[in-house]
Amino acid sequence: MSKALVLGGGGPVGIAWETGLIAGLAEAGVAIHHADFILGTSAGSVVGSQLALGRQPDAMLHAEFAAAAMAREAQAASGRPAPDLTPLMAIMARRPPGQPMPVELMVELGAFALGAQTASEEVFISGFGALAELEHPWPENYACTAIDTATGEFLLWNSDTAAPLRLAVPSSCSVPGIFPPITIEGRRYMDGGMRSGTNADMARDHGKVVIVAVMPPAFAPMMMPGLDREMAVIRDHGGEATLLVPDAACGEAFGLNLMDSSNREAIARAGFAQGQAEAARIGAFWG
Repeated sequence: MSKALVLGGGGPVGIAWETGLIAGLAEAGVAIHHADFILGTSAGSVVGSQLALGRQPDAMLHAEFAAAAMAREAQAASGRPAPDLTPLMAIMARRPPGQPMPVELMVELGAFALGAQTASEEVFISGFGALAELEHPWPENYACTAIDTATGEFLLWNSDTAAPLRLAVPSSCSVPGIFPPITIEGRRYMDGGMRSGTNADMARDHGKVVIVAVMPPAFAPMMMPGLDREMAVIRDHGGEATLLVPDAACGEAFGLNLMDSSNREAIARAGFAQGQAEAARIGAFWG
């Protein structure tokens, strides 16, 4: 039975938590990172691409600790607050509850992304470190998500597409209003999380699916209907799905802004502890 790991979006907070969570599970002997298929959206595209390229969870966790320290120092030195998600959330809030994002609203998000004052594409891409610097071959078991800013079309980047990994992952992370849309083959792409925080229905052809959703308690009313719908799609295709969301300790560490890098180390450590605590449940499901 094929197994899929779905890693959802959630900014730097999501990267820290997912990295810690997977490392905690791995430390406890549950290797969900050895999935037959890894699907990443936004933050999950970063974590997922590293796993698909063969990086070990413990090494990723230690790298996250180092990145967290650098981010904290940079934020303190700049004196700038964390990015403001209010304008983006005002558009997202008009999505009908529990329903897919209407195309016209997706196009509006695209226009908002294109019109925002952000860093250049080159500067944004350079922030992805080794992924941006090297032309990695596309891992056969990996896919990430993006949205065409002009049409609102949802894209699944994988080994069958023309998108290079070094551009596909940043495109999946291009939060409208915060980061620049990424140019691939003459078109501009933004964060796949605008369709769904997880896009777990794209893993519907797999028998067992672990969905990792960056869903703080305050986000549950907005996110859970969509997650229920996506898990129903997986079940309708004959698969099983289980959900991992932040526990109370992680939710407390997250803070109110998923784009705030100041507490990443504590979030990663809380994720690691949750991974160890969830190992028995996830291990029994994963097999």
